[in-house]
Amino acid sequence: MPKFEHHIFICQNTREIGHPRGSCNSDGKSELLKRFKESVKKYGLDGKVRSNKAGCLDHCEHGPTVVIYPEAVWYGGVKAEDADEIVKSLVESKTVGRLKLKESCINTPTCEHKPKKSS
Repeated sequence: MPKFEHHIFICQNTREIGHPRGSCNSDGKSELLKRFKESVKKYGLDGKVRSNKAGCLDHCEHGPTVVIYPEAVWYGGVKAEDADEIVKSLVESKTVGRLKLKESCINTPTCEHKPKKSS
């Protein structure tokens, strides 16, 4: 089998309702992961694109969070209905700008969306 061209990691971390950092899979039903798997099949990308569940991607404030490799494209606020658009963007070698996280927020200890730590 050839290598996958893309890996889509979908955060499935669950926290209690009202947690200050939020939760990417608040109901624990993994609907977002299911929709990505369906979209990959819909676009005939089985064997080329792999949708994987991920634990916490540490971008809770932007959740639900999805990252696609090898491009390292980070998306936040992703809803189940966004899965088709994101998978289609892979086919077209594009990104979904409205969901893409700002570079200044990716893997940084602080960004405008993270709660301020009390001293």
